[in-house]
Amino acid sequence: MEQFAYLLNWRTLSEIAVLAVFFYMVLRFLRGSRGARILKGLGVVGVVLLFGVLFLARHLELHVIQTVATGALSVLGFALLVIFQPELRRALVRLGQSRLVSMLPHARRGATSQILDAVQTLSREKVGALIAIQREVGLRSYAEGGVRLDAEVSAALLVTIFHPDTPLHDGAVIISGERIVAAGCLFPLTENVDVSSGLGTRHRAAIGVTEDSDAITIVVSEETGAVSFALKGQITRHVEATELGMFLRSLYTPEQT
Repeated sequence: MEQFAYLLNWRTLSEIAVLAVFFYMVLRFLRGSRGARILKGLGVVGVVLLFGVLFLARHLELHVIQTVATGALSVLGFALLVIFQPELRRALVRLGQSRLVSMLPHARRGATSQILDAVQTLSREKVGALIAIQREVGLRSYAEGGVRLDAEVSAALLVTIFHPDTPLHDGAVIISGERIVAAGCLFPLTENVDVSSGLGTRHRAAIGVTEDSDAITIVVSEETGAVSFALKGQITRHVEATELGMFLRSLYTPEQT
């Protein structure tokens, strides 16, 4: 019996500790928000009154009142979901942005998917773009000539950079790993006489930088919206999204860059 009482005491203390931490985190999250003021009102009405009535009804065997109080508790639970909807949504957003969730497999979309989304948007809107993806050979000398960003790769940011109304749209973007290193960068134009004379400056720059490095470059034509990619001084033009995706995933592993 003494061992059972000892175990029971530790279980009770553990439950109290867990509940205390839970309520502390809830109160801390709601502090200063509209939900904090609502919670104070509900604490008086819901906890003191409703639980008090339920407690008395059980001990006095007032079955009708006990049934009504139990039903009211169920309604209160749904009411809390409605009342605290903004706070719950904010909590879920924070959870989705946390480092713990980002470490889970497939918890967030990778850099390759973000690049593909951006290229498809730029192609559809016929916005010219030049993206260089660094691999083993560094592109630091070109990045120093542009505007340093050091931002996480996202489709929205890439589309914004190449928008015609932004000051960086004429240059190239350099990506290393899962980061956008710099924008507004200038690359040397290819001097290969075998390259078609119909290619514009962006395409020649895309070929030129791949002649001096092992980088992958992606070009979106401003005139037609056609997508091309270059590697080792060779350019492949008019590629579809699926072909570009297969090409990138076969040669570009962001987490290993």
